[in-house]
Amino acid sequence: MEAAGGAPVHISLIPNSNYVEAVVEDLDAILLPGSDSDVDPLRYDQEPHRALGPVHTIKDETDLLVIAAAEQKGIPLLAICFGMQVLNVSRGGTLIQDIGALLPDAIKHEQGVPRERPSHNVRVLKGSLLSKLAEAEQVLVNSHHHQAVEVVGANLVATAWTSDGIVEAMEDPRSDRFVVAVQWHPELGWKEDGFSQRLFQSLVSHAGLGSHSSSRKPSPVSVPA
Repeated sequence: MEAAGGAPVHISLIPNSNYVEAVVEDLDAILLPGSDSDVDPLRYDQEPHRALGPVHTIKDETDLLVIAAAEQKGIPLLAICFGMQVLNVSRGGTLIQDIGALLPDAIKHEQGVPRERPSHNVRVLKGSLLSKLAEAEQVLVNSHHHQAVEVVGANLVATAWTSDGIVEAMEDPRSDRFVVAVQWHPELGWKEDGFSQRLFQSLVSHAGLGSHSSSRKPSPVSVPA
């Protein structure tokens, strides 16, 4: 984010609405990063599958409060991996709790190391913001997730898919919003990848627009894993 021209600010994992609202008040954009944890399936009315990973309530609750604050204030938001999944749940969507167990014919989505290595293609929706940033309708990305979006939540549209049909990106179609979510990790290998750089640069450029922005340098926010 710093390389893209932003001033990153850390939000601590404190699931208190007063704290989150106070911090977000002075921010121009939000970055929701990945996490080694899974969103609690009880939040989308499912029982835990046997292959569910660790759940950290404090992470879920803090991220959901940040998303709610960003929505209320119209703050630009970029969500990555877990960030995309918790965003989808916040909008009433559901998740595939384990790709390997529930979709045995799916391609490999947990590539391991080296983590920055692009390992599969995604098809990008023509005319979407993502396609404009990718400058293509198919891109090669890395992959580090065992869960995925199942039912897309409200005010979100799927904008990228793998060959097995799994949703790899989403956008908010409302004209007054910048909300982009990707399932891969553009923060890995970004120095050599123009598409990843443009993703972060787009967030920073939108941070300076609209009534939410201040006169100072844009300040994207990282919610810690």
